[in-house]
Amino acid sequence: MSRTTFQELLDAGVHFGHMKRKWNPKMAPYIFMEKNGIHIIDLHKTVIKIDEAANVLRQIARSGRKILFVATKKQAKEIVSEKVKNINMPYVTERWPGGMLTNFPTIRKAVKKMNSIDKMIVDGTFETLSKREKLQVTRQRAKLEKNLGSIADLARLPAALFVIDIQKESNAVKEAIRLNIPVVAMVDTCCDPIPIDFVIPANDDAAKSISLITDIMCKAIQEGLDERKVEKEKEGANTKEEREGDNKPVKRTRARKSQPQIKKEEPKEEQQPEAPAAEE
Repeated sequence: MSRTTFQELLDAGVHFGHMKRKWNPKMAPYIFMEKNGIHIIDLHKTVIKIDEAANVLRQIARSGRKILFVATKKQAKEIVSEKVKNINMPYVTERWPGGMLTNFPTIRKAVKKMNSIDKMIVDGTFETLSKREKLQVTRQRAKLEKNLGSIADLARLPAALFVIDIQKESNAVKEAIRLNIPVVAMVDTCCDPIPIDFVIPANDDAAKSISLITDIMCKAIQEGLDERKVEKEKEGANTKEEREGDNKPVKRTRARKSQPQIKKEEPKEEQQPEAPAAEE
């Protein structure tokens, strides 16, 4: 896995924190200095934390589980949706659906409803509806697609969350904590890092900063998916060899004679005594 460089983070403006008066004292370990009333994040620590988080996400992807990306802020929505689509992971870039994790079965029902509408369109049932019913169904489908379309393939709870701006996505973080789902997050100097399992101290407002870190996480996940694919191919090859070995006819060889065989004597026929010749 390629290591993040200090210069890349510096060029993307990852080191810029919030104004000093808005800081959270719990972020003090990650702050390098204060300049012109703005806190500067210690990028040496950010590099370490990025590598740690990327390794965790890679292992999760390798195990075949899903990572849910959450980023509903304006400057992050398009960046996250574009990058995460390429690795086929679920994401939420619109409003966070309340109870999405804690009331997951209800969310799944809504997704199934969306799939059933799609089925109606395919099998022709949709065409039998009245004009008014068609309009209602179309609007319902559009609303479901907007809110839940990106999580349609999420059949069970995600193994982890990747969050951008934990203040804005506080509901998502609370639900994840309640269900003991690990949270990986970009945490700015105005946030409380304590509830987050894997903190990435970084500027969560600049588009370049968001793009760079999201890209690093996506690449790590892709590596995990590739490793999983290779492992499956190896397992498949081994299974095939074993199956062919089982079906292969066994060549039978004659057992070498270790001892000379004893020839059994056939029982001799008993000779009948000759009858005496008749006297003339």
